[in-house]
Formats: sequence, C-alpha cells, structure tokens
Amino acid sequence: MSQWESVIGLEVHVQLQTRSKIFSGAPTAFGAPPNTQACAVDLALPGVLPVLNAEAVRMAIVFGLAVEGEIAERCRFDRKSYFYPDLPKGYQISQLDEPIVRGGHLDIETDDGAAKRVRLTRAHLEEDAGKSLHEDYQGKTGIDLNRAGTPLLEVVSEPELASPEEAGRYFRALHTLVRTLGICDGNLNEGSMRCDANVSVRPRGSTDLGERTEIKNLNSFRFLDKALAFEIQRQIDVLESGGSVERQTLLYDAERDETRPMRGKELSDDYRYFPDPDLLPVVVTQSMLAQARATIPELPAAKRRRYVDELGLTDYDARWLTVDPDTAAYFDAAATACGRPKAAANWIMGDVAAAVRREDAAWTEVPVSASQLGKLIERIEDGSISGKIAKSLFKTLWDDGGEVDELIDSQGLRQVSDSDEIAAIVREVIDANPAQVEQVRSGKIRVLGFLVGQAMKASGGKANPKRVSELLQAALSTDGS
Repeated sequence: MSQWESVIGLEVHVQLQTRSKIFSGAPTAFGAPPNTQACAVDLALPGVLPVLNAEAVRMAIVFGLAVEGEIAERCRFDRKSYFYPDLPKGYQISQLDEPIVRGGHLDIETDDGAAKRVRLTRAHLEEDAGKSLHEDYQGKTGIDLNRAGTPLLEVVSEPELASPEEAGRYFRALHTLVRTLGICDGNLNEGSMRCDANVSVRPRGSTDLGERTEIKNLNSFRFLDKALAFEIQRQIDVLESGGSVERQTLLYDAERDETRPMRGKELSDDYRYFPDPDLLPVVVTQSMLAQARATIPELPAAKRRRYVDELGLTDYDARWLTVDPDTAAYFDAAATACGRPKAAANWIMGDVAAAVRREDAAWTEVPVSASQLGKLIERIEDGSISGKIAKSLFKTLWDDGGEVDELIDSQGLRQVSDSDEIAAIVREVIDANPAQVEQVRSGKIRVLGFLVGQAMKASGGKANPKRVSELLQAALSTDGS
C-alpha cells in the first residue's frame, strides 16, 4: 500500500423523514406487510400524475443551508430510465442538471487527527425504488413496492477521501448531521441511509485519477470500512500483476468479505435522462429559505465548541457527547438539572452509557430521566450520598424507578456529615489500629486509605468519606505533635 494511494467519493442516500412519499400520499412507515403502502402513483398505473411533497423540499433546503451549500433558485426533476422489476414506471424521478443543492462541505478528521474539509458536489432529491426479495421464494423473486416513491436526498461528495477510515468518519459525520437536523432517523438497519462508494487507486503522489469502481448499497459503517479495504487491495493486486481495473458496479458480500461484480458501470448517457414532463420546475423563494433557516438547530460543530468553551468539557468529552444527538440532548438536560456539566458528562459517558449498551436501549428511552440523574449528581455534590451509594441508587432507578430523595430517605442512605459524629468514629479507628497509625506518622501516607476504609466500615458506609479523611488527618497530626 505504501506505493499506492486510494481516492474515495461517497454517494449517500438519505431517506427523508416525511410521513408520505415524495410524489404521492402513500405512507412511508417501516415494517408494513409487502405492498400495503403503495398507491396507484407508486404502482405507475395508467393516468396517474406525481404531486411533489413540499416537506421533502423543505428538508433538502435545511440540509443545504446546514452544509453551507448553494440553494438553487430554480431546480427541476428528470426521468432516469432503467428497467428493473422493482421500478414499476421503468424510470426513476431524480435530478440531474439542476439539483436543489450545489456545493457545501462537511468537516472531519484525517487519520493523523488533523482537521479536513470534504467538499460536497451536490445534494439532489429523488424517489426510491421498491425492493426485490430473493430469500423468501426458492428459485423466484418477490417484489415489495412499499419503498417505491420514498423520498431520498442523495448527498454526493467530491473524491477527496483518502482511506476507508476517512470515509467512515465522513459517513458518521453525515449521519450525525441529518439526525440533528431532524430530516432522517438514521436507522441503518432499516435502510434509512445507504451508501454507494466510488473508489480508485493511483501511484502515491500522482494527481491523475485511476479507473474507479462503485460499491453499491452499503448500509453500515463496518461494511463500508471492510468493503473499501477489500476493494482497494483488490485493485492494487490487479495493477501490480500487470492488469487494468475495469469500471464496474460491485456488491459487497459480507459473509465472504469480498466485492463481486454486479454489472458494468453505467454513465449518465446510459440512463437517457430528460426533464420529467409531469412535474413543473421548483422555484425556491426567499420566504422558503427563511422558514427553513429558522428550523435549523444548534449544529454538532457549534455544540462541541460550546461544550468546551462554555461548559469546560474536554475536546474528547465534547466529541463523544455530540456523535448522537439524542445523547447530546440527554446531557444538556442533565447538566442543566444539576448545574455541574463535567460531573454529568462523566456519569453519562460511564454508568449511563454502560447501561444503555447492556440493555440495548435507545437514549430517548433511558428509564433514568435526565432530571433524575441531575438530582443524583446534586446529592453527591452536597454530601448527602457517596459516589458508591449513588451507583447503587442509579441501578435501582434504572430497574425499578422512583425518586432520588425518597429512595435515599426510605433506605437510610443519607451520609453522616456531622463533624462530632464522624470525629467519634475516627477516634475509635485510631485507638483500634495503633500499628497503622504509626505507619502513617512515619510517612507511609498510603496507609491512610486503610484507616479511612475502617472508618467508613464503622459508619456502615454512611459517613462522608471526604470529611472522614479530613478529620482523620487532623487527628493524626494533632496526636503526633
């Protein structure tokens, strides 16, 4: 690989989160029985006409503004002709010469941690095709047209990604962005985002592009990484053996971890594009732009800066918390509830995230609400409970629910912070452990932890450990002087 470098561009199909399809009123809900969400327009019955979904246009404008692209004042739809069983019309309605968004960018990190701006070529609206079902019918193929007509925003990057790792970071950044904008649910398992990867290799340092192949329909970050790694090495092997890379459309076989030819790679002329005569051009007004701009939330990059500059989090914390917009929303609410952002971040990245992974839960459905977590953190900070007791309480809240203060009182968990009471316990520990006391006085400070532990044990775990340590050190210093 040292003599070669890869050049990658991604075409990501983002399913827009509208309730109805892009050119019909049929629903888009996932999981319905086959062919129950396809109306006459989706089935291409004679005499039907498409009607554009205004919400899909608004979502495309929102995306274009978020990536600082150029929103077309006028765009149009074209017919992309090809014949496949799950495409009832024999053509797909898409955009070629006049997309709704041109340009824009996404910022990622390179493999060495430096910032990199990846330019976007365009983002255009189109309809999805249906789905061919091969596994359920022995020797036959079933056709489910529920997806036919589902609105897609195809986001095309420039060929500026240099490795599978960079491609993965770009795909993740786009995934985070569209979820933050609320235009896509980002569910890769349900096909809400699918990625086509164009990849070529060339001698390192060359400015010429090699012949490319396209890997179709990658629906996971892991598959994208593995498919690109395999295809890059395959192309290198072909070139080093004296052969030439053939322009092809490929499929990735996850079971065999290999790419294999699907068909020859088509060019735009092969699709015989022409303007769709049933759809008028779309004119984007200043009012539409203003309305779309007003709905854009705080974007991930701005949120990360705020977490670092205003809340005092580390860059690592900020990046971790903003990968998933639902995680960020949970953190924002918890940090507001307790007023201690760093403590909230530590809990969310630690105990809460561990429970989410263990229970395979969604962040929007965490049984411990952000306000409950905030109250738990408050009680640690004001000395009512120890961190250890808080972890036990968190598990109770997760499993059984309840209110933090009620659980603390009903289970007798409130810490002892009264100085006189703790001082009495400290005196008992000093009297009972003369050897360890002498070790501390001779400079073996680590033994102090043992004495603190004995005091905590004597208090049944209810003494404030910070106060125990302070009074213990004070007593040892006084007794030894």
